[in-house]
Amino acid sequence: MQIAKALGAEVTAVSSAANAALVQSLGADHVVYYGRDDFTRGTARHNVIFDLIGNHTLTELRSALISKGVLVLSSGTGGRVVGPTGRILKAVAISPFIGQKLKPFTQNGSTKTLNERRDLIEAGRVTPVIDRIYGLAEVPAAMRYFVDEHARGKVAISV
Repeated sequence: MQIAKALGAEVTAVSSAANAALVQSLGADHVVYYGRDDFTRGTARHNVIFDLIGNHTLTELRSALISKGVLVLSSGTGGRVVGPTGRILKAVAISPFIGQKLKPFTQNGSTKTLNERRDLIEAGRVTPVIDRIYGLAEVPAAMRYFVDEHARGKVAISV
């Protein structure tokens, strides 16, 4: 979200009411409360949807995109055999036959990309959000917190 804002995008975040202030502080122009509203059933259409959670079907997500929009998938629910990979593979398979682009999230670790991210951080346009810091001996507690307490940012391990 912060990178999109730094590049000039108007950002709508889907969040719990408890995290609304956080996502707004990170640059969200609009916040949709998932406990109250379903962004895929509204009238707003988006150029890009970056789906981190994977709790909507491809059809639902596509309905919230403009006709030439882009859907980026990073996870999702799936079958017992292939898990969320099945949803991502389905998206990749149908993408060439529709006007929208459906693709998996991939990391580009090139020097150029890392330098661009560093520049955004150094300029104060992107700020990492760290919820809690644990010592190396506390890794099991950190993992429990991350999974059970729904961290509101990154959980860091201090070495």
